[in-house]
Amino acid sequence: MNEKFMKEAIKLSEKALKNDEMPVGAVVVCENKIIGRGYNKKEKYNDATMHAEIIAIKKASKYIKDWRLNKCSIYVTMEPCTMCIGAIIESRIPIIFCGIKNKKTNLVNKNLIKDNNLIIKYGIFEEEITKITEKFFKTIRNR
Repeated sequence: MNEKFMKEAIKLSEKALKNDEMPVGAVVVCENKIIGRGYNKKEKYNDATMHAEIIAIKKASKYIKDWRLNKCSIYVTMEPCTMCIGAIIESRIPIIFCGIKNKKTNLVNKNLIKDNNLIIKYGIFEEEITKITEKFFKTIRNR
C-alpha cells in the first residue's frame, strides 16, 4: 500500500464533489505508477455506469493496451459497489485499497470478493474521506 496513491484518489473525489457528484475517486496502479484515474461522473453524463472505478479501469486498459490488469491494484476512496466489484474481477485486478466501507455493501459484494480471492484493505485516510462524503450528503440534504 502506498499512501500517495490514495491521496491522488482523494483529490479525484474532491473533483467529483465540486461537480455535485458522489465524491468517489479511484486510481489504478501498475509497477508503482498510476495508469488510470477516475472520479464519479454519473450526473454529468446521465449514465449509471460512470463510476470512478469503471473510468479508471478503462483508462488503465487503454494505457497498457490490454484488458487484463492482473499486475495492478486499485485505490478507491469508498468500497466499490457490486457493478464495480464485477469490473475489478473482470479486469483481473487482484487487490483493492479502500478508504472507507460502503454502507450499502451487501452479501453479494462480500461473496464476490471471497469467491474471487480478491484482497481488500480498508481504512486508508478514513477520517479525511469520511469528512468529504459527509460534506456531500449535507449539501444534498440542504437543497
